[in-house]
Amino acid sequence: MNMRALKYLVLVAAAALSLSSCKTVYDTILQGNDSELKYKTAFEYFNAGKYQKAAALFESLSSLSEGTARDDTVKYYWGLSNYRFKDYFTAETNFTTFIATFPQSPFTEEATFLRIDCLYRQSNRYELDQSPTNSALAAIGSYLTEYPDTPRAEVCLNMIEELADRLDRKAYESARLYYKMEDYLAARVALKNVLKDDAENRYREDIMYYAAMASYKYAYNSVPEKQKERYMVFADDYFSFIGEFADSEYRHELDVMYKRSQNALGKFTGDIEELELDKKKK
Repeated sequence: MNMRALKYLVLVAAAALSLSSCKTVYDTILQGNDSELKYKTAFEYFNAGKYQKAAALFESLSSLSEGTARDDTVKYYWGLSNYRFKDYFTAETNFTTFIATFPQSPFTEEATFLRIDCLYRQSNRYELDQSPTNSALAAIGSYLTEYPDTPRAEVCLNMIEELADRLDRKAYESARLYYKMEDYLAARVALKNVLKDDAENRYREDIMYYAAMASYKYAYNSVPEKQKERYMVFADDYFSFIGEFADSEYRHELDVMYKRSQNALGKFTGDIEELELDKKKK
């Protein structure tokens, strides 16, 4: 072996030894059974913002602290370290276990709220699966029932607003997909079912508009012998809409559709072209 290769190997060995020595103190504490040292070091890492290392120390300490006065503190800070590290899935599991194990701990309310926040942060955009959203809403409801005077009530209500909007949007967009696919009969049924399941859906105006448009287009594309009864269905949807949203931005468009349908039924004698021109101007 030449001198150059030997020097290279010596440098590599020295670097490896240096890295090893840097890890030794932490690893020794982590793998050891000195609970006092481990407890002190865990908080040092936590206070320094090194949450991943703190979480590993608190996790290791959790079995050593069972049955002691520190048990709830260790397990709470284990969850809090994971939460601060933004590992919300693990933190939620930590807090769920903590709440069940220590219902009377001074950390319990905080842990309950942080569990909610973990669920909230794990919830998906409206296009995706909304099971986490439902779990978060259920947890918030339970929290507000158990802690009605919590100073976090406003934060919880804001979460509810956002999560509920996500569910409403999911239901609305899923039903409207049939309309985009030009399956107008299925679109009307799906949109009506959304309001049957949830009359207070915050997209109610849009849902009723698309239901009316779906019934009009279904009638318009039907064979002549079926059009009369189907235009009558549209008329029902039209009057339901304007009865509830008389000043809607959709109103003029639906007025045009209604007069077209009446013209097709021989019941409208006005000027459709003039109506269309007015619609374009608006």
